[in-house]
Amino acid sequence: MTTEFDLGALLAERGSERYELHAKHLNPQLPRMLHTIGFDKVYERAEGAHFFDAEGNDYLDMLAGFGVMGLGRHHPVVRKALHDVLDLDLADLTRFDCQPLPGLLAERLLAQSPHLDRVFFGNSGTEAVETALKFARYATGKPRVLYCDHAFHGLTTGSLSVNGERGFREGFAPLLPDTAVPLGDLDALDRELRKGDVAALIVEPIQGKGVHEAPPGYLRAAQELLRGHRALLIADEVQTGLGRTGDFYAYQHEDGVEPDLVCVAKALSGGYVPVGATLGKEWIFKKVYSSMDRVLVHSASFGANAQAMACGLAVLAVMENEQIVAGVRRTGELLKSRLTALIDKYEMLADVRGRGLMIGIEFGKPSSLKLRSRWTMLQAARKGLFAQMVVVPLLQRHRILTQVSGDHLEVIKLIPPLVVDEADVNRFVDAFTAVMDDAHSGGGLMWDFGKTLIKQAVAHR
Repeated sequence: MTTEFDLGALLAERGSERYELHAKHLNPQLPRMLHTIGFDKVYERAEGAHFFDAEGNDYLDMLAGFGVMGLGRHHPVVRKALHDVLDLDLADLTRFDCQPLPGLLAERLLAQSPHLDRVFFGNSGTEAVETALKFARYATGKPRVLYCDHAFHGLTTGSLSVNGERGFREGFAPLLPDTAVPLGDLDALDRELRKGDVAALIVEPIQGKGVHEAPPGYLRAAQELLRGHRALLIADEVQTGLGRTGDFYAYQHEDGVEPDLVCVAKALSGGYVPVGATLGKEWIFKKVYSSMDRVLVHSASFGANAQAMACGLAVLAVMENEQIVAGVRRTGELLKSRLTALIDKYEMLADVRGRGLMIGIEFGKPSSLKLRSRWTMLQAARKGLFAQMVVVPLLQRHRILTQVSGDHLEVIKLIPPLVVDEADVNRFVDAFTAVMDDAHSGGGLMWDFGKTLIKQAVAHR
């Protein structure tokens, strides 16, 4: 008996029901939110850093699927690798053999991390973090992991325990025994380490929430403090790794920093097959996997599957052959410099920060009376509404997809595909300038939309 299944026909028949299906069967608040802010678009296809609707209009992607689409959508080399691995009909996931692709991908990753020795492959960023937390606790024999205020490391129970955003944690207690310290505060770190029960500090070299970079010298000094107390440094590079900040890893911006464990994911997938990886030192892995009795003490059913490994190998090949990291450095500097030049022009533009193609645009209270009164009105309704007022016209009027960098933050985070070029930078800056001109005019569509947001914010209190 032959089973027939035509995916194209199914999408042609039912694809127009996308929002209704989601509202009925999945998270009901997502379509509601998208309808509310006018983000309920229908994208028909995507290529590189651009989406296209049914009319052929292109949208510039400055979000990259929260950083997943490092090489953009449907990169031909990654796509071919996926076709190739499917056509090979490999005996994948037997669980009792050693396939070559995981070893090859581990070898390539470790070549970018010469102070690390081994890799565990899982399926996501939060799974990579969970692995690091488990390994750190077991290797040190200590229960507590420190994390930084405003950190984001994932939403499963272990990674949620080191999540610095209260809104994500509420209602899910009890969590693991972990403690927050301010990013950059070495005295606070030292005080916690002196208690003797700290296994590790987990840190994003640049925090995704708000795009805050660790102060110069902090990672190196923290590493020395940790080593003095037999605790580990875990670098969460799930979003910042694989070239995002202009080096392969963000921690490499600071000389002498050699984390004991490093978590990567997102862009390693090529945008096709979920994958996460935890890289670590030899002694840590040997302690966790100390005997044949412990061979499966930490594993993942879909970890190291052939499709994910093929995509990861293709991604690293593209990064090397197309000199992606060097390109990120150039394009990121151009984007940041052009945006920074606008600070003196717009009184509500407070700061532009970040590295490479991870840039935060922060807005602040204006000085002129007319704009200040409107700003105060927005803040009274809900902090973060002005940033949302910028995001919406960027999409609606200029077909550019961006994101607010966290709840109650007046910060837009730009994390476009690493393959954006000078034309994309010019398009974004021109659109952003037009939106800011409208905002500072004291009238226009932005403030009309702001009134709508205020009503909705008050209604949801």
